[in-house]
Amino acid sequence: MRVTRYEHTGMAHWGVIEGDRLLPLPDGPFDGLKPGARPVDVADCRLLAPVAPGKLVCVGLNYRLHAIETKSDIPELPVLFMCSPEAIIPDGATILLDSATDRIDFEAEIGIVIGRRGRNISAGDAAAHILGYTCVNDVSNRNMQRQDGQWTRAKSFDTYKPVGPWIETGPIDAEHAAIRLTQNGIVRQSSNTADMIFPIRDIVAFVSGIMTLEPGDLIITGTPEGVGPMAAGDTVEIDIEGIGTLRNQVALA
Repeated sequence: MRVTRYEHTGMAHWGVIEGDRLLPLPDGPFDGLKPGARPVDVADCRLLAPVAPGKLVCVGLNYRLHAIETKSDIPELPVLFMCSPEAIIPDGATILLDSATDRIDFEAEIGIVIGRRGRNISAGDAAAHILGYTCVNDVSNRNMQRQDGQWTRAKSFDTYKPVGPWIETGPIDAEHAAIRLTQNGIVRQSSNTADMIFPIRDIVAFVSGIMTLEPGDLIITGTPEGVGPMAAGDTVEIDIEGIGTLRNQVALA
């Protein structure tokens, strides 16, 4: 199922997208996907970002070829950092660059949406705690990243985490999925999640060994090789096999 959040008659709701209709989820998506109200037309709604996480946990340097292109050592453990959930915007919204002169890069990533609370989750049990997957653009100000020596400020500006177009809860092989980013129609990143150093099940286990994961939390899992700068006027699209396409325009704040 394609789960999302939407605004209708001034209120935010959870729902399932079926063609040009939305089937409301009165109880939300975390206690079984049970549509229980009359469908509404997508045209009568405003689609929101499909997540509203309490925590936005990020993994860095998690693709072998990306580590090589950045001349970094292959990490022995997942490299974690946190970003502000306020940075999240939906499919179709505009990325607002914080600087006209700093290098600000795109990063295509697959996002894990947690569906069930857990602490010290085993890798073998990780799937039972995942609601589904989504596309994420981990927009990053490289000048600030180099200045700070850590990554939170560089990646937490409002609009710097486009997420969408929905959460795909259906059966997909998220650990062997093609991932691609185009900039103005030109392919910049083209890889497969199989190049991850730490696969999804291990990431969930590792993060849950540090902090309790709650329903709705979002973990983004690193980017493949090919990252590059964006400029005002660009259109950036991320396509992940089995999930969909996230598309955003770029402008100067």
